[in-house]
Amino acid sequence: MNLQQQLRSLVEEQFENVVKIRRILHQHPELSFQEYQTSTFIKAELDALEIPHTSIATTGVFAWIDGLRGAADDAIVLRADMDGLPIQEMNEVDYRSMEEGVMHACGHDFHSANLLGVAAVLKSAASAFSGRVIFLFQPAEERIPGGAQEVLRAGVFEEHTHRIKAVLGLHVSPRLDTGKVGICPGRFMASSDEFYIRIKGKGGHAAEPHQAVDPVYIGAQLLSSLQQIISRRADPSVPSVLTFGRFIGNGAANVIPEEVFMEGTFRTMDEQWRQVALKQITQMIREIPAVLGAEVELEVRHGYPFLYNDPELAGVARGLFEEILGSDTVNEIGIWMAAEDFAHYSRQYPAVFFLIGIRNEMKKQQFGLHNARFDVDEGAFMHAMLSMAYAAINILDKDNSNSL
Repeated sequence: MNLQQQLRSLVEEQFENVVKIRRILHQHPELSFQEYQTSTFIKAELDALEIPHTSIATTGVFAWIDGLRGAADDAIVLRADMDGLPIQEMNEVDYRSMEEGVMHACGHDFHSANLLGVAAVLKSAASAFSGRVIFLFQPAEERIPGGAQEVLRAGVFEEHTHRIKAVLGLHVSPRLDTGKVGICPGRFMASSDEFYIRIKGKGGHAAEPHQAVDPVYIGAQLLSSLQQIISRRADPSVPSVLTFGRFIGNGAANVIPEEVFMEGTFRTMDEQWRQVALKQITQMIREIPAVLGAEVELEVRHGYPFLYNDPELAGVARGLFEEILGSDTVNEIGIWMAAEDFAHYSRQYPAVFFLIGIRNEMKKQQFGLHNARFDVDEGAFMHAMLSMAYAAINILDKDNSNSL
C-alpha cells in the first residue's frame, strides 16, 4: 500500500468520528479567550490518541508528533482556530448550539475537528515521515487583537524557529463546492482595523435644528467624506475597503439626539498604505465633527496585518493537493477582503492558508459565513483531512532541509 492509499484508508476510518467531534463542538461554542470547555475536550481527544500536548495562550492547545521514519530536525505547524461568534443560531438541526447567543458561524468547529482527525491520521502514519508535526489549536481568531499574537508571544515556537519549514491553515468556504480546494499565492487576505466613534452634539426639537448641533447630520457628513480616502487617495491597484456597519442615533422623527455611535472597519493589502490611510481616516474623524460644532471620541483598534501566502510554498502545496485529490479539484482563487490573524504566522514563517469547499446545494441551502443559518457539508472532511495530512508529510520530507 503506497502513502496515498494508506492516508485515504486512515481518513475514511476517522471520518465518522470527526463528524461526531465537530457536532459536539458545534453544540458547545465559546467566545474568544473563553474556550475552556473546548480546550478541555481537545486535550481529552489528544490524550486518547496518546499525543503529547501543552496549554498555550490561556485556552489554546499545542500538541506534536515526531515521525518515526528517521531523525530530522524539520518541523511543520498545522493550525486550527477554536472560537465561536456572538450569534444566536437559527438552524433546526439536532446538533444546534446549546449556548444562548453563541454559535460556530465561521466553521471553527470544523477546523478544530479536522485537525484532531489529521492528528489521528498522522499518529497512525508516523512511520511514513521524519521530523515533527505541530498541531496548534488557537483561541480567539474572531476578536482583535486575536490569539495568534498571544501564541507567538508565549515563546513556544522559539525552540522550533530554525526547524519550521511551513505553517499551514485552512478555512471552510461556502463559495466553493464540496470537494474543491482554493489557493491564492501571494497576497490573499486583508488587514483589518476598527473604528469606534461617539459624536456628541446638542439635542433638540426636529423643528428647530438651528437650536441644536445635530450629530446625525454630522455623522452622515463624516461617512460621506471618509469614502473619498478610498476613491480619491488610494492607489487603485491596492485593494482597499472602508465600511461602517453601525450607526446609532437614538432620537425620533421629531427629536434630534444628543449623540450618535458609529463603528466601522478599514481593510487593505499594503502595510505602508495602511498606515497612511489610518492617519488620514483618524484625522478626518477628529476634524469634521469639530468643524461642525460637535465633540468626538474615537477608539482605533489595530487588527491583523494582511495575509501573505508564500508563493513557492503555495506552489508546492497546490501540487501536493492535486496529487492526493486530483488536478480538477484545486482552483487558484483571487484575493479575499476578509481578515485572519493567521497573517501573523505568515509574517514570520513560510505559510499557506487555503480554502476547503463546503457548499452542497443538493443537501441543503448554503448560507454565508457569520450568518445565523451557516452550516457545512461534512463530506468536506474527506478532502480537508487528506489535503492537510498529505501536504504535511511531503513538505516535511522534501529534501530534508530547512527550506523549501
